[in-house]
Amino acid sequence: MPFQVLRRFLATLRRARYPGSLAYWERRYAGGGHSGSGSSGRLARYKAEVVNQFILKQQIRSIVELGCGDGQQLQLAQYPEYTGFDISPSAVQRCRKVFRQHPSLHFEVYEPETFIPAGYRADMSLSLEVLFHITEDHLYKLYMEHLFALARRYVVVFAPNEADATGGYFPHVKFREFTGDVPPGWVLRDRLANPHRDLSFSDFFFFEKTG
Repeated sequence: MPFQVLRRFLATLRRARYPGSLAYWERRYAGGGHSGSGSSGRLARYKAEVVNQFILKQQIRSIVELGCGDGQQLQLAQYPEYTGFDISPSAVQRCRKVFRQHPSLHFEVYEPETFIPAGYRADMSLSLEVLFHITEDHLYKLYMEHLFALARRYVVVFAPNEADATGGYFPHVKFREFTGDVPPGWVLRDRLANPHRDLSFSDFFFFEKTG
């Protein structure tokens, strides 16, 4: 079988088995899976260094993360007050167990259709390699609204900012040019190129509230 034909066949098979982003991540964490290679090792250390320095420089006191995963990345963080949300109840349960001796760290299940950001607003909201795992358009739109509604001052995103070119080969991944979907009242203050391109296509984007 020619390679391209085989590739298309495998992509079709993966799409048929893909249950959607909510069910995919819950099944993954409930089965003992983790957040991915980007939440450990060299890339995780880089992300932690950038975010920790930004928090210190801007004197940020409270952080909310929309998509905290299993907490691996959080173990490298230096956050004064933190609330982590995830769509997977299993991931949230795991984080509560791992960080049970840290009273300044809180974890909640993120339910996009019913979520109300007002009760959880913080100085900064954070999204680390989450956007391209939200494959449904309506959930992506809700996520963007909530991410920026949660922040009083800054939003920090680590993600690719390009159209998807994978052809659906990996159904749980969908790249987007997300900067065009940022709500009014925010400005992109800085973009920091990722020096670890062998591990991730993501860059850091720093948004500041203007209105």
